[in-house]
Amino acid sequence: MCPWRKKYVCLTPEESVRQRFLHRLVDEFGYPMNLIAVEVPLRGKRADAVVYTKDLQPLVLIEFKAETVPLTQKVLDQVAVYNRQLHVPYLILHNGPQTVIANITETAISFSPEIPTWNQL
Repeated sequence: MCPWRKKYVCLTPEESVRQRFLHRLVDEFGYPMNLIAVEVPLRGKRADAVVYTKDLQPLVLIEFKAETVPLTQKVLDQVAVYNRQLHVPYLILHNGPQTVIANITETAISFSPEIPTWNQL
């Protein structure tokens, strides 16, 4: 059962990665569960997950891959295309063993080795 979609979904390798990571964001990093949306529709696409501010503005865009799928420049490019619609300051790519966190500003992209807590966003 996916608590965010409130329905049963097939537990594919990517879905398993998604569920573990989202629960970790809530349990370890203090993200409010009710401010995380899964499979967010975009023009012709869907974002794997989006974290919103308390004012319901998009804040973090998350892309999940199965553990066997490496996080490459191609994956970052995919998320960057999605972000053209959302304009979030944080991108997270996660495949289980690997996590990439990018902070986007108007002038630069910086990478962080650590997942920000809810209070650090």
